[in-house]
Amino acid sequence: MAARPVIRKPRPLPTVPCSVVWSKGHPFVLERFAGTARWVGMDTYGRPCALTPTALDSQGWSHRRA
Repeated sequence: MAARPVIRKPRPLPTVPCSVVWSKGHPFVLERFAGTARWVGMDTYGRPCALTPTALDSQGWSHRRA
């Protein structure tokens, strides 16, 4: 009997300011400024970057460092 693949529902990103998630081995912190939310962290080259929640969700994230 073949094993069925596990299908996980996508988890929503945290919405509490100062929440931390990991993406591509780097931490990102949720900041709110003027009513908009953005995830601030560093890119692969160590440069500061800011991502929208949609962009972070599309590149993948987790609550733990992978």
